Amino acid sequence: MAYTIHQHLAYNTWANSKFAAVLSAVDDKIYFQDNKSSFHSIAKTVLHVWGAQVVWLNRMHGLSLTTWPAADFQNNKVESLNSLVQSSDDLMQFVSSKSESFLSSPYAYNNMKGDPFEDRYEDTLFHIVNHGTYHRGQIITMLREAGETTLPATDLIHYLRGVKK
Repeated sequence: MAYTIHQHLAYNTWANSKFAAVLSAVDDKIYFQDNKSSFHSIAKTVLHVWGAQVVWLNRMHGLSLTTWPAADFQNNKVESLNSLVQSSDDLMQFVSSKSESFLSSPYAYNNMKGDPFEDRYEDTLFHIVNHGTYHRGQIITMLREAGETTLPATDLIHYLRGVKK
């Protein structure tokens, strides 16, 4: 059977859940520490991934946000990690409620600058997962630089091997 977007979104939830579990145990000093990365801390990277998932899900629901969801977010580690996992689950629930033909259909939205775009739902969903994977890799690097050694294996193949069992 071919790999599906349903599996890809389940992988995203699994990977983000594993990360949330590890990050919840990380000392706050490490979580909020300034780093040289796309987003200057693990906390800011988590908020970015969560925010991106929320922005894209809103767009797929026909709503074009004009401000970033995390703009007013307080530095609450537990809430940010829970929000990341919840938004991952929300994406899975969104797709599970749709038909296969829906996934290949286009939808229109405006980015935060107001520029109009049109994409296919499935393309956006694959993008969201790949985007999260990229930033999880950055978080791993920040954790290693902070001296953390017990890190989750969240590559897709690890997820697929676990599903087969």
